[in-house]
Amino acid sequence: MHIKPKIMALMGMNPTGDLGPLTVYTSRRAGIVWFPKSPPLTPPTPRQLTQRNRFRCAARAWRALDEATREDWHEACTGAALDIHGYNLWIFWQITRDNQTIATIERISRITLIT
Repeated sequence: MHIKPKIMALMGMNPTGDLGPLTVYTSRRAGIVWFPKSPPLTPPTPRQLTQRNRFRCAARAWRALDEATREDWHEACTGAALDIHGYNLWIFWQITRDNQTIATIERISRITLIT
């Protein structure tokens, strides 16, 4: 089901997540998208649990950073003309430890992110 964003804005709503039997999200291309909730049929695998824990730890590490450091990650994304938020770049680096990519972003943005 597709509801135009203007209609949802008039109603003062911006739903996301599970709402009753439906899951809702906002797509840049399609606007607000509704579809039947599809819960998993099997429990998560050990690899899924490991990956979820890695994301959880990366998010916890982000929250532990001081405000100035978080702002550096945001500004580096802007300075390198990346279409992502500093948090997303942090998560990418925490998960992949791709220091070469971060070094390139540091060089372009002229902001030191990792030492």
